[in-house]
Amino acid sequence: MDPNPPEIHPEPACPRIVIVGRPNVGKSSLLNLLARRRVSIVDPTSGVTRDRVSTFVNLPAVKSGQGDCPVELIDTGGYGVEDTQQLTAEIEQQIARGLADADLTLFVIDAQAGVVTLDQEVARMLRTTNGRAPVIVVANKVDGPSHEAAAQEAARLGFGAPLTISATSGHNKNTLLQAIRSRVDSLPATPDNPSPRRATGDSELLLAIAGKRNAGKSTLVNALAGQDRVIVSEIEGTTRDSVDVSFKMDGHAFTAIDTAGVRKTKSLSGDIEFYSHHRTLRSVRRADVVLLLIDAAVPVSQVDKQLAAEVLRHHKPCVIVLNKWDIAKGQYTQDEYLEYLEKSLRGLDFAPVAFISAIDGAGLRDLVAMAVNLHKQAGHRVGTGELNRLTERILDQQTPRSKIGRHPKVYYVTQLDIHPPTIGLFVNDADMFDPTYERFMLNRYRDDLPYSEVPIRLVFRGKQSIPAHARLALKHEASQRRPAGGHAPVPLDAPPV
Repeated sequence: MDPNPPEIHPEPACPRIVIVGRPNVGKSSLLNLLARRRVSIVDPTSGVTRDRVSTFVNLPAVKSGQGDCPVELIDTGGYGVEDTQQLTAEIEQQIARGLADADLTLFVIDAQAGVVTLDQEVARMLRTTNGRAPVIVVANKVDGPSHEAAAQEAARLGFGAPLTISATSGHNKNTLLQAIRSRVDSLPATPDNPSPRRATGDSELLLAIAGKRNAGKSTLVNALAGQDRVIVSEIEGTTRDSVDVSFKMDGHAFTAIDTAGVRKTKSLSGDIEFYSHHRTLRSVRRADVVLLLIDAAVPVSQVDKQLAAEVLRHHKPCVIVLNKWDIAKGQYTQDEYLEYLEKSLRGLDFAPVAFISAIDGAGLRDLVAMAVNLHKQAGHRVGTGELNRLTERILDQQTPRSKIGRHPKVYYVTQLDIHPPTIGLFVNDADMFDPTYERFMLNRYRDDLPYSEVPIRLVFRGKQSIPAHARLALKHEASQRRPAGGHAPVPLDAPPV
C-alpha cells in the first residue's frame, strides 16, 4: 500500500439523469440521441452495455430568459440481462449505484412490445430503491401516431403517463427534452447540493487509459476514482464502451476514460468488438494525456506496440504506466525493466514511466503528477527568436544532405500551435528534409526546449507561405548581416538557388 495515499474524491457533476430499463429497449440509442453523438455502443445483441456510460449535455431553455442547463446523462446496462460472461450481478450493482446518485431517472420501455414482466420488475426496483429521484417513463420505438395508443399502457407502471419517442428517428425528441428540463429546474436543493446546477468540469484534464486486455485498466480507473465505478473482472473483454469517470486528486480535476482492451485487429470478432476497438482509438485521439498501461508481469506485446504507434501518430503526451509492478519487481529491477522497455517500445523513449500497482493504489500520486506536467509541457509556447537561434545552431551542427545538388535552406521558424507543440519551418524545399534529418531536429529541439517528455510536430512549408510580418523581419535581418553557411535567413527576393 502507498504509505502516503493521495486525496481522491469523486468529482461532483451537474444533475445526473440515469437511464434504466430492461435489455434491448433502446437505452443506449436514447443516450446517443440526446447527446447528439455516438457515445454508447448500439447493437441488437442483448447486454452490450455493462458499465455506466456517461456524457454531458446542455438542456435547452423552456422559458424566456433561461440559458442552457448542463446535465450528466448516464446509460446503464439492461436490468435482468442474462450476461454471457456471468456478469449479471456486477451489471445490476452498477445500475444500483447509478440510481443511488440519480437526480432524475428515465425509465425506458419498448412501446411496441408493451409492458412485460421484466418492466414490472424494474418498476418495483425503482419504487423500493429510488425514492429520492423523480421518474419519467419513456416509451421508446414510437415512430408515429399509430404506436401512441399502445404506449399508454405504460401508465399502469405507477409513474404517470409516459412520454413517447423514437430514439432512432428522433420523433418527439424536443418534447422529451423540454420535460427533462422542467423536471431538472424543479429539483430541490439539498445540503450536499445547494444548487442543482453544478459545474460540468469543462476544464478537467482528460486521461485516456489505453492498453491490451487484462492489463488492469478498469482497476486503475476505480483506484483513481476512489470507488467501484466500472466492472472489474478477470474475464477478457469485460469493458466494451469507453467510460468517462470524473474525479479530483490533490485539488486537480480529471476525467479518466476507461477503454476497452485492445487486441490485434485480425482477432476482432463481431460488431461489438469492432466498435469497442474504434472507441478506444477515438478516446486516445480526444485525450489530453494518454496513460499507456503495460502489464509488467508479462512481456511487452504486439498490441502494446500498436498502441504506442497510435499515440505517436496523434502526437499525444503519454505516460507509460507499468502496472502490476508488485508482481514484476521480483524478476527485474526498475533499471533493468526500463532498458528492456526502451528496446521494446521504440519511438516513445522520451515518455516518462510510472511504476504502479493499481490493485493496492501504489504510485497513483506520481502517475497523476506526471500527467499534469506533460499537459503543461504540451501547452508551452517558445518565442520565435529563440526558435530561430536554436535552429541555426542545429543546422550549423549538421546540415541536411541533398541528392539533387541543391542546398537546403531554412528561412524562418515559428511555433504554430500547442497541444501538441507544433513548429513551422519555412524552407526552400520541404522534400530536402528527409525523415532521418527530421528525427535529428526533433531530438535537438527536445533537448533544448521545454518539451523533453512530449511529442513535437514539425511542419515544413515552402518560402512562399511565410507570413507577411516574417518577410519584413527577414528583409531587415538580411540588411544587417550576410547569411552564414547558406542556411541562415536570407532575403526572400534573392535570386533562386
